[in-house]
Amino acid sequence: MQQRVGIARALAIEPEILLMDEPFGALDVQTRDILQDELLSIWNREQKTVLFVTHSIEEAIYLADRIVVLSQRPCQIDQMIEVPFDRPRSEEIKPTPEFLKMRAEIWRLLKKGIEA
Repeated sequence: MQQRVGIARALAIEPEILLMDEPFGALDVQTRDILQDELLSIWNREQKTVLFVTHSIEEAIYLADRIVVLSQRPCQIDQMIEVPFDRPRSEEIKPTPEFLKMRAEIWRLLKKGIEA
């Protein structure tokens, strides 16, 4: 509930850009999935720019139009990846071969950065 209130409070001042730094990171999987869908619904209605920071590859693919993969220290942009899935999005894209392939590619990029 606190996350919902935080999102509502942020939207109440009608910002041009919504900055979200791991807002769902401490939630259980079911609540996280529900709030992801709520955020997509809000985005579809409001069309606000959202900068969403997450360590979850699946969350990034599901929510984003563009994913920025950062390098290790010093932090720099390693890759900019366009997400090819149409909007509105639903849970049905998560088990698709395209989604899983994109997840594997991003994980490969992240692993490469860790091993370097």
